[in-house]
Amino acid sequence: METLLNYFETIPAHHRVILIVSGLTFFWILEGILPLFKFKYIKWKHAVPNLFFNLTLLLVNLPLAFLLLKSADWVIITDFGVLNWLPEMPLWIYGVLGLVLLDFVGSYLPHIIEHKVKPLWMVHWVHHTDHNVDTTTANRHHPIESVIRYFFTLLGVIIIGAPIGLVMLYQSLSVVATQFNHANIKLPKKVDKLLSYVIVSPDMHKVHHHYVMPYTDSNYGNIFSIWDRLFGTYMELDTNDIVYGVDVFPDEKENSNIKDLLKKPFQKYRRSAIRD
Repeated sequence: METLLNYFETIPAHHRVILIVSGLTFFWILEGILPLFKFKYIKWKHAVPNLFFNLTLLLVNLPLAFLLLKSADWVIITDFGVLNWLPEMPLWIYGVLGLVLLDFVGSYLPHIIEHKVKPLWMVHWVHHTDHNVDTTTANRHHPIESVIRYFFTLLGVIIIGAPIGLVMLYQSLSVVATQFNHANIKLPKKVDKLLSYVIVSPDMHKVHHHYVMPYTDSNYGNIFSIWDRLFGTYMELDTNDIVYGVDVFPDEKENSNIKDLLKKPFQKYRRSAIRD
């Protein structure tokens, strides 16, 4: 764990980019070998808007990385945050606990808030309006959402008292985990179920992308499944019954157009298009 944290403490920006590209490439290939759904789409064409939003995610996160560094340095210097207030513990427990807590504040919490707060839900629509969920969907987030998620991670660093090595490790694992659980891959049911007791498995997350309630408001987790199980937001649905998208935005052509997706958060509020 010490070696791992030391590496991520000084991980170069280009290593992070390589990690994102490598993950996408690996799961992209795996989708062709073990597909869950045989989509009737042109794979590269479907990927274009999703990769555009992957790029905007990088453009938001990389320039703001210094804030994470400053915050992580501050909590260590001032001995602030949950991890710094707990009794001394083995490094591996410290690392796992830090990752689990960062996953709650940096991912689960903002995700559930985005579903419950109407303006934020409209921003989050961009992610949910993909009709063919695959590994490129993982970071299909409107730039506004990327900023929101970033500042929740920043909040997590301060509250939890996480050092920068742990923060960078969490962000790297988060990228790989979300590429994995969005990937259009078919694992043996028993394997997927077993994985879902610890991490968010592909079948578990696909339920979240079902086009109607209450399934859309379930399985918010990113890396760990503990928070969904703990807070009662865990649900199951046979993958054969899953239909991707958002029921009030059924136009697949519009939902594949970058210009339309960028405008989606600013559309006029329609009662039929936002939940009560």
